Amino acid sequence: VKVPVIVVGCRLDLRDENAQVSLEQVMSPIMQQFREIETCIECSASRHIQVPEVFYYAQKAVLHPTAPLFDQETQTLKPRCVRALKRIFILCDIDRDGALSDAELNDFQVKCFNAPLQPSEIIGVKKVVQDKLAEGVNERGLTLTGFLFLHALFIEKGRLETTWTVLRKFGYNDEIKLADDLIPPFKYAHDQSVELTNEAIDFLKTTFDAYDADFDGMLRPREIDELFSTAPESPWIGNLYEDAAERNAFQGLSQDAFLRFVRFYG
Repeated sequence: VKVPVIVVGCRLDLRDENAQVSLEQVMSPIMQQFREIETCIECSASRHIQVPEVFYYAQKAVLHPTAPLFDQETQTLKPRCVRALKRIFILCDIDRDGALSDAELNDFQVKCFNAPLQPSEIIGVKKVVQDKLAEGVNERGLTLTGFLFLHALFIEKGRLETTWTVLRKFGYNDEIKLADDLIPPFKYAHDQSVELTNEAIDFLKTTFDAYDADFDGMLRPREIDELFSTAPESPWIGNLYEDAAERNAFQGLSQDAFLRFVRFYG
């Protein structure tokens, strides 16, 4: 099932108040079996009991669904969600030191929620993370691990709107893909060709050097995976790319091979 589901028990007014079985007891095994169920709730239309809540949860399930973000089976963020949040973290880490400082956290908060964080709130956020995950905070601020932990915590506590607000503010749609208008198509006539500008080549060379972690002048498979770790998936996967450029014995790409790859395959 690819749509959010809520289960509603009707005619609550006819329930026997002395009944020994609660809604939680009935629904718990069902929700364990059918992970796509977002919420279960009882209501009475004739007595107007919890009817607004039914519509609230139905709306919430559509606007802020769990399935694209969180794997209920493993209780972890889904890979595409992790990649998107990692990209957001990197964009907000202005000084590129691998952590969000108090100022960067505040800028992030203002961008996403149009309201600053008070110093005491920043301290509180970092304490919540540090109490549960020591590596989530260091002397420079909130780490990527801590940032991901916070969003997993929001989701576990039912605050999915927080993570969805962040994702949508940074251009992601309901499938956690960047909206089409952020990546406009490049159009040219069939008798035209395109070339990378000098600025583009310089940028790509800088990117290559940044991800060449062992400084051997080659991008190995794990380094290429890291290069595309903020994309929904690597665009260089599949038979089309296996022999597209010369690789060394460790399947590494030289800088020239990397540039050829980009020129011909994007």
